[in-house]
Amino acid sequence: MKNTGDPRLTAGEKARIALLTARMCKREFAGEAVDRRDLERKMDRILDGARQREEREQSK
Repeated sequence: MKNTGDPRLTAGEKARIALLTARMCKREFAGEAVDRRDLERKMDRILDGARQREEREQSK
């Protein structure tokens, strides 16, 4: 079930999130001591930008 708080993503945003997810998986294989916070912050910024874009489009 889709979370209603998730914004619609453009093709570019989907590709960037897919790449970041793959990088996070790769780091997970490297071990538990490897930090993934930087990639999680990048993903959060992409989602925040998509939410802002959706709000701008709805306000028009």
